[in-house]
Amino acid sequence: MIHRYFPPQGGVALAALLSLAGCAVGPDFKTPEAPAGAGYTVDALPAGTASAPTTGGAAQRFVAGMDIPAQWWTLFHSPELDALVNEAMTRNPDMDAARAALKAAHEAVRVQQGDYFPQVSASYSPTRQQIAAPLASPAASGTDLYNLHTAQVSVSYTLDLFGANRRQVESLVAQADAQRFALEATYLTLSSNVVAAAIQEASLRGQLAATQEIVSLQQRSLDLLHRQYDLGQVAQADVAAQEASLAQAQAAIPPLEKQLAQQRDALARLLGRMPNERIDATFDLNRLQLPEALPVSLPSQLVEQRPDVRAAQAQWHAAGAAVGVAVAARLPSVTLSANYGASAEIARELFSPGTGFWSLAANLTQPIFAGGALLHKQRGAEAAYEQAGAQYRAAVLTAFQNVADTLHALRTDADALRASLNAEQAAKRSLTIAQKQLELGDISYLTLLNAQQTYQQTRVALVQAQANRYADTVALFQAVGGGWWHRDDMKAGATAGTPPVAASPAQAG
Repeated sequence: MIHRYFPPQGGVALAALLSLAGCAVGPDFKTPEAPAGAGYTVDALPAGTASAPTTGGAAQRFVAGMDIPAQWWTLFHSPELDALVNEAMTRNPDMDAARAALKAAHEAVRVQQGDYFPQVSASYSPTRQQIAAPLASPAASGTDLYNLHTAQVSVSYTLDLFGANRRQVESLVAQADAQRFALEATYLTLSSNVVAAAIQEASLRGQLAATQEIVSLQQRSLDLLHRQYDLGQVAQADVAAQEASLAQAQAAIPPLEKQLAQQRDALARLLGRMPNERIDATFDLNRLQLPEALPVSLPSQLVEQRPDVRAAQAQWHAAGAAVGVAVAARLPSVTLSANYGASAEIARELFSPGTGFWSLAANLTQPIFAGGALLHKQRGAEAAYEQAGAQYRAAVLTAFQNVADTLHALRTDADALRASLNAEQAAKRSLTIAQKQLELGDISYLTLLNAQQTYQQTRVALVQAQANRYADTVALFQAVGGGWWHRDDMKAGATAGTPPVAASPAQAG
């Protein structure tokens, strides 16, 4: 809730008192606490997931409060993947843009901090003047045409009686915080996208290999049917049906090849490369190790770990400080100024005795009428503050939803992988039996065709289920924040002379 602030009626004495007290109008921002009683699932979270004796089938354990390494992707134990993520961090233009935006935000803070100090300027003004003849006699020279050289130093300082400048600096520092967390969000998103792209590539390669295996099996079946047709054991319709089935399986290969090529292009984009630059690393699910211990951050930790939540909190803080700026604009302002200089008709006589001048001045300004503009600016700032608070709460809800969705996916996709493996193994046994029976003439070709189609579907589904386990793991690390607070460059930033950012998560060592 925002309280409205109205100009006091106490005049200059009250202004001086507030100046001495260091008063800053507007709401003082307090870090919001984590949602009370928040959690991720309605029912108790199981200890872990199911397992299956296949690639990506290891059981995974949910570890509450587990800390997250900065380079969490190394848990997949792929040196090629590590190298690509590191390359993306140095070459991706999105990272460069985020770093530049953060630098610009820091510079904006320093610009505003300059108003804490008096503004000093020096000037030199040579002029040549023609004075009307009736007025020339009062001039020192008594002539109507003369030169005048003036040099002076001016000092001005606006007292920050009601904290307008302090609130403006506070707002800009909060915006710099938001930009810092936007950079961390870019870092987390980029690293997650590179790992996800590698997993998707591995999935496509697995699906392509499975489809090629199916084509090979169907080609052998077609060769068998050709021999049986030559012996008069099967009809030509059976051979034609098998040829159609083979062609259908072969038709599935080009779309997979297209997706794989496009996936490589997407990976090149993430790395900051042009699509014609070769990427030597290739990925296969068999060469990626599935992490078995999964972090489930405590709800109180999640709001500190998520960069998007921290950025929303900083924007909320900035909006609160902007209210103070708007309130101060309706209150009196005092500006002190001083000038010292000299004037002479000849430049070399500047600062000689009798040429000096000086002035001291104070100016008190109280806005009286501006057509309601200042009042409505304050109300607009208050509404923006409420909006930022709602956006923060929305970011918190989204963060908890992301973790909950990922935990559900990890559990159910592990069950799905086990079921897919059982289905693939059963379909393979059925196909093997059908092929042998067909060779002996014990079954019709239609039975073999059904067995082939079932195996084709289950074989590709198994690869997709394996890839889902890896993708779910990546999604969880992204959902809980990715361990950015442990990075060396994050720690170094605190001593690099940059404006302060919000504290790191409590559990960070």
